[in-house]
Amino acid sequence: MKISTLSCVLLAFSIQIPAIAQPREVNVRVDLWLSIQQTAGIVSYDRPSGSRAARVGDRLEAIGEGITTGTRSRADLVLDTGVGVINVLEYTSLKVRRLDIAPDNGRITHLNVTHGQVRLKLRRFTNQGSELQIQTPAGLSGVRGTEFGVVVQPDGKTAIATLSGSVVMTAQGVQVGVPARFQNLTIPGEPPTTAVPLRDDPALTAEFVKLLDRGTRKVRIVGQVDPVNAVTMNGVSQTIDRGEFRSPEFLVPSFLRINVIVTTPLGKTQAYELAFR
Repeated sequence: MKISTLSCVLLAFSIQIPAIAQPREVNVRVDLWLSIQQTAGIVSYDRPSGSRAARVGDRLEAIGEGITTGTRSRADLVLDTGVGVINVLEYTSLKVRRLDIAPDNGRITHLNVTHGQVRLKLRRFTNQGSELQIQTPAGLSGVRGTEFGVVVQPDGKTAIATLSGSVVMTAQGVQVGVPARFQNLTIPGEPPTTAVPLRDDPALTAEFVKLLDRGTRKVRIVGQVDPVNAVTMNGVSQTIDRGEFRSPEFLVPSFLRINVIVTTPLGKTQAYELAFR
């Protein structure tokens, strides 16, 4: 997208003065974009006018443009300056909120992630005015050069895990730093929690709970994970409350098999197969 960042408008007055050469109108145009570098699985390229299958080389260069990933799908985005890469993992919606130039020619990139998971690897910005922010339903994370991951759960809870550098999470007027090797969780409507040491642990403990509903035998899975992790059950994202998730109720057949995938904010994944006989 071409953006005019400077426009000089000249006003002409009807008075008798000697002719003076006037400065010409100057238009400074700068390319700002995120380019799709790689895709796998089902990835859509979303624009206000509609969506289509994403292709390598597609650019997000206007407010409202973005991508959405499906089951076992992902896309890698590279920033226009080559400052870093954004890995967009499965079940994720990412859109552009702002692309702009700072007074010192730094790049300003603001993104919106309503649900899903992204991982960013960015070199330190050389311009003081450069910034990259990710808005989620719970708050705003800002960085100037780091490697970190973000998980946005179905109810908007937002987890951050920082591998290197530092991230600042802002919500409800409160800022909390998440330095290297730390993680934190922010609940919509609440300030960010204090950062704790990074665990990056996809471990799961789970059990089948038997139920009897009007004479009908049913079961439910109750599981426990690190509260910052993302969990899918048979391809459906789960809401996690204080590290616990509860599945819908299942009728008890002769054999029941449930596939659960746990993913940390930094992308470490563990698959589990839970069987009820």
